[in-house]
Amino acid sequence: MSTPSPATSKPLKPLRGVRVLSLALNLPGPAAFMRLHAMGATCIKAEPPGPKGTPAGTSGDPMGQYNPTAYATLHQGIKVLSIDLKTDKGQARLHQELARTDLLLTSFRPSALAKLGLGWKALHKVYPQLSVVAIVGAPGARAEEPGHDLTYLAEAGLVNDMSLPATLFADMGGALMASEAALKAVLNQRTSGKGSFQEVALSDAAAWLALPRTWGLTQPTGAVGGAHAGYRVYACKGGRVAVAALEPHFAAALCRVAGVPMTDLRAMFQPQTHASIASFFAGQTRKQLDKLAAANDIPLHTLPA
Repeated sequence: MSTPSPATSKPLKPLRGVRVLSLALNLPGPAAFMRLHAMGATCIKAEPPGPKGTPAGTSGDPMGQYNPTAYATLHQGIKVLSIDLKTDKGQARLHQELARTDLLLTSFRPSALAKLGLGWKALHKVYPQLSVVAIVGAPGARAEEPGHDLTYLAEAGLVNDMSLPATLFADMGGALMASEAALKAVLNQRTSGKGSFQEVALSDAAAWLALPRTWGLTQPTGAVGGAHAGYRVYACKGGRVAVAALEPHFAAALCRVAGVPMTDLRAMFQPQTHASIASFFAGQTRKQLDKLAAANDIPLHTLPA
């Protein structure tokens, strides 16, 4: 019997049978929830009612109002309940759900959870087998501080000019860390029979993503920060080319097709090598470069201007 190739094998569902309830709004929580659903978890989300004056059924998650497309993608296959946690009726409905929940995902400040009677100590006393993954902005005593993706990236040294980052790195990195925390909680439940509490800070996610820059790898003098002539973005005819010929054999192939001498890897850090490769790319079209890359096993990707 042949073994299925990775491309055709069925995705693993390690969370099949695990029931997860989310109170998390905006991006990090729902992005984590989307991953948990993909791993087989039964996912239920409790949202506040929509703003006053909006039609019935309007999402109470701000994401559903300022980007309905993103909201729809994040919530595919997820059951959404409208629950007003500030009312007795809403509290009763929430606890009805909690009684059959394995994992609770939150993204409120600790003080807000305490006001709602949803602090860890209170929950653990009533539901000892329930685990909680709490997404916060910053860890520990700083969890009450206001912040967002941009401020956490700035703190981590990842905002280096007046441009906004290309994507929401802290939010998406935090979502990955939250889904990892959920997996750890489920493993712990299965071995100990008890629930656990884990805090996931978006500022920690930003700091984790910033480690290569902290180490100097992505600084201007670093190999993947622009100092290596084979790892840069260059102009070409009708566009740009992102080239990642970092390893010696890739760098050698690039230099060979560009007609640039390369005695050893140190040559890739010389200004003349940068200038020669830039001149070569400037004379090539995107189509020519795509063919050249395929024929010579060079990692590059062409882009519009």
